[in-house]
Amino acid sequence: MANERILRNIRLADGSIVKFEHRKSLTSTAALAKSYANAGYPNKYVVFTEKQYSNSITKSKLTAGVPDKGMFLSCILRPSFFPAQAGLLGPLATVALLSGLEKHTDKRLNIGWVSDIYCEGIRIGGASVEGKLNNTASYEYLIVTFAIHIDQKLFPPKLNDMIRKVFEDENESVEMIMAKTVLNKFFAVYSSMKNPEKYMDLYQRKFILRDKKIKQVVDGKKRALKVVDVDPKTCALTVEKRRGETEKITSPFGIIVPNKIKLDKS
Repeated sequence: MANERILRNIRLADGSIVKFEHRKSLTSTAALAKSYANAGYPNKYVVFTEKQYSNSITKSKLTAGVPDKGMFLSCILRPSFFPAQAGLLGPLATVALLSGLEKHTDKRLNIGWVSDIYCEGIRIGGASVEGKLNNTASYEYLIVTFAIHIDQKLFPPKLNDMIRKVFEDENESVEMIMAKTVLNKFFAVYSSMKNPEKYMDLYQRKFILRDKKIKQVVDGKKRALKVVDVDPKTCALTVEKRRGETEKITSPFGIIVPNKIKLDKS
């Protein structure tokens, strides 16, 4: 079967089990996970592929009919917390993604705003969160998606992963090994949702846009802004306008962030 659905149970580092569905290719892991969530699929059900025809997170320039290659996975969550407590889930998922990827490359990884991942100053993907509320104003489900474009020159896996790919009994791909690492990191972060401070400190340390220029679209016109800082508690941006005045930006709507950032020497 060309796109066979392969299901397996994966035990995470904390002892919990996730249902892991592997497809050869998909239009979107997020779309499939959302349809599964609406159909009643359980908490910690994961959809994974190495070839995806949607590029909404990685921003890759795709040729018609040619998929983006990388690591793409979406997790169904059935959370017990309320929407007001979920504000940092996207940035926290990004921290988990970066921490997982760092296990598989020696390249420099950073975080953009709000949930982008940069490798050597080039945006390669990130994380996203979408959910559905039920009638009691709590979540029926959340879908957390991770998407990373993998270019072997820009983002080469470490040698030990290549060795594991050859000799591991299941002959797992590097992308699947990376996905397992990211899941372990994510669910460790997810279990600490009530105490996110240490993870948000990492977010701030890895933040790449400080002192960089971004653009904001206001009434159809673009204005240039300089990023001063990011708040580790809320992820709000402090930006500087042309006359030296500063303001807070809390929503990414209308914000244009460069796909390539010049790295500091440090």
